[in-house]
Amino acid sequence: MHFETGLLNPNTFILGDLKTTFFPDLEQIREAAKTLEGVAALTPLMPSLNYSRKFDANVMLKREDLQQVRSYKIRGAFNKINSLSDEERAKGIVCASAGNHAQGVAFACAKLKINGTIFMPSPTPKQKIEQVEMFGGEYAKIVLTGDTFDDAYKASKIECDALGKIFVHPFDDEKIIEGQATVGLEIIEQSKEEIDYVFVPVGGGGLASGLSTVFHLLSPNTKVIGVEPEGAPSMSTSIFNKENTTLSLIEKFVDGAAVQRVGDRTFAICKEYLEKMVTVPEGKVCQTILDLYNKEAIVVEPAGALTLSVLDQFADEIKGKNVVCIVSGSNNDITRTAEIKERALLYRGLKHYFIIRFPQRAGALREFLNEILGPEDDITFFEYKKKTSREDGPAVVGIELKDRKDLDPLIARMKSRNFFGEYLNDKPDLFEFLI
Repeated sequence: MHFETGLLNPNTFILGDLKTTFFPDLEQIREAAKTLEGVAALTPLMPSLNYSRKFDANVMLKREDLQQVRSYKIRGAFNKINSLSDEERAKGIVCASAGNHAQGVAFACAKLKINGTIFMPSPTPKQKIEQVEMFGGEYAKIVLTGDTFDDAYKASKIECDALGKIFVHPFDDEKIIEGQATVGLEIIEQSKEEIDYVFVPVGGGGLASGLSTVFHLLSPNTKVIGVEPEGAPSMSTSIFNKENTTLSLIEKFVDGAAVQRVGDRTFAICKEYLEKMVTVPEGKVCQTILDLYNKEAIVVEPAGALTLSVLDQFADEIKGKNVVCIVSGSNNDITRTAEIKERALLYRGLKHYFIIRFPQRAGALREFLNEILGPEDDITFFEYKKKTSREDGPAVVGIELKDRKDLDPLIARMKSRNFFGEYLNDKPDLFEFLI
């Protein structure tokens, strides 16, 4: 087996020759494509003028966000449920999901007239619950339980074991993988040129394992790069450890690609067929979401922005090449917009939080505004309580800059006039508590 740390960044891994007992069969993948005719949309492979110019490459977007359920998950879910025997269909199916998989399963249940029970975490946003209800109609029963996906997963398995129902796994299932693999078939059929690079988001690994198999069989010179959020590097960690590894803690912001453990089947395939695994910071993902909306008029969920977010890391490699990025889904909750903007500003070094110690005298705030802030600095957060028994009073202040280079001069002015208390951006525990 060949393995080495990648040269692009510390989170990049180069994969070698590893073996697994299950690989998707090309005939079965083509059969899955026939099954999905008239069910899953043939999504466009669209050139991106903005990204092509930026990277001096031919960058194309595979628009799985345009599926009826607004993600590629319909492919695997329908292919799996359609494969069930009459006896299995009569028992009904069960799944656990907080988002896209639930919608795909609900759609398939209604289309095939099979009763399904979908377990979702209690905090699941109302918008997502309503989408599942809309797609599933009378055939989908939603059960809200626990606080996390893991809680919902455990509850769903209990029901399966107790009632003998069929569990539809979100990624670690042969039929699911074969269904997701049809994305790769479509890309090869749609592209007029030989593809040099494909960037695919990785959560549990269903899409990455299926798509990488197709390219291995039909376009072996294409480099398939897997992309994970930096806070949930489950596939990268597993490949580094040479065994499927459960992460004890993950950042769940990129919810469509944040899992503590990838599938055993998907891990075995990805470690064999992916060229590299790369991670990307959540803040960069947020900036890409905003850029796609403002420049391309495309609405994506965080997982849908992963592949475009990582292109900067490959700028030299992809120059002059034919590149495909999978835009995996658009189920973004509008209530997250403020958080997305905040994370993007923090990532770009334009948003900063401080504890400011204001002298307990008249005119101190005016002095801070006139003498400390720069002409283009903007206060976006201010929380202060006056305590007359002290010489100074602390305030939590958020400041947005026009240029990240303005930070050091700002801090210098604070210190020179004895206003500076603490810088909070690099103190995550305190930051989360106060902001």
